[in-house]
Amino acid sequence: MFAPLTKPDLGTTWEDARVYLRPACFVDRPHELDDACLRVADTMVWFAAWHISLRDGLSVKSAIVPVPELDAWIAAMPDPLAQAATAQRAGVARPRGHFQLGERTIRLNEPQLLGILNATPDSFSDGGKPIDTAAAIDAGFAMASAGAAIVDVGGESTRPGAPLIWEGDEIGRVEGVVAALAKGGVAVSIDTRKAAVMEAALAAGATIVNDISALRYDERAMEVVVKAGCPVVLMHAPSAKSDPHEGGAYAHPLFDVYDMLAERVAACKAAGIDPAKIIVDPGIGFGKGVGDNLALVNGLALFHTLGCPLLFGASRKRMIGALDNEAAADQRLGGTIALHYQAASQGAQLLRVHDVAENRQALRVWRGLRDAALTG
Repeated sequence: MFAPLTKPDLGTTWEDARVYLRPACFVDRPHELDDACLRVADTMVWFAAWHISLRDGLSVKSAIVPVPELDAWIAAMPDPLAQAATAQRAGVARPRGHFQLGERTIRLNEPQLLGILNATPDSFSDGGKPIDTAAAIDAGFAMASAGAAIVDVGGESTRPGAPLIWEGDEIGRVEGVVAALAKGGVAVSIDTRKAAVMEAALAAGATIVNDISALRYDERAMEVVVKAGCPVVLMHAPSAKSDPHEGGAYAHPLFDVYDMLAERVAACKAAGIDPAKIIVDPGIGFGKGVGDNLALVNGLALFHTLGCPLLFGASRKRMIGALDNEAAADQRLGGTIALHYQAASQGAQLLRVHDVAENRQALRVWRGLRDAALTG
């Protein structure tokens, strides 16, 4: 299924072939390589080579190409592939800048944390412990104090098999929490796929929409985000129906997820959403097996070619238990930190976590190592 790619292969492709460029061979001392490495957007992550994959149907050929040699490889491609490769290279280089969320400025030149606040009685991650509005508000402020740049509030569980709830009940769970946190100066995102919930949360003070369906579940969702002019997270899930985990079958997990998100980014741009406000999330754990998730983590840098900030969320996910003797959700902190450290090392700008203080500490160590490499 996978084979080596050579430059002559590029001129003998099928009409529907696709090319994928992925930053590879990351380096921590770019100043020692002069012009032989590139930066991922405006992050602290540098790389010395491109991993080029050519996909013809089920066949994939790949090669590692040093940064200075990419122009020659692009010149060998037919025009459609050359245009795609050029756009992907530009996407990696594009600065992500910052988000102005009310009075809060969230800069994306280093990883930022989103604290997960489940205002639900049936979240997979907390063992189904009920949470009332006052407790949720206190938890949100605690996350912000612990280092969360944004608190992500959700009122509907999307674990496998979770029942769909009425939007009025979902609004009742999140509206007061969002309003209190926003009034207290916390940057809040609303984790929902329902337009009415988006509208209520945005009116209450939320400044980001985080939609697991990538604005596909509710036909009004796109309109709401366009009108609000707010940043939006487009997450990959195999289904836009009630069960987002339905139908998760992939020929090539990394490329299939990438293609779907590329299509959704294009649709959002066409609808009038500012490209600088589109965030992509590969949706770890949503309709994906352990092997699929591992492929996404290992190939995460590919998503930078979309030119959007990258959100990664593997906190307490099932894959960690699968790799560690079926550890329960509340026993997966070590695996969570390992996965998020890996994501940060590939340039992810936003990390969605339950345990804010512990992940913040890991990121401070990561940042210290980066600073020492650059200045030592």
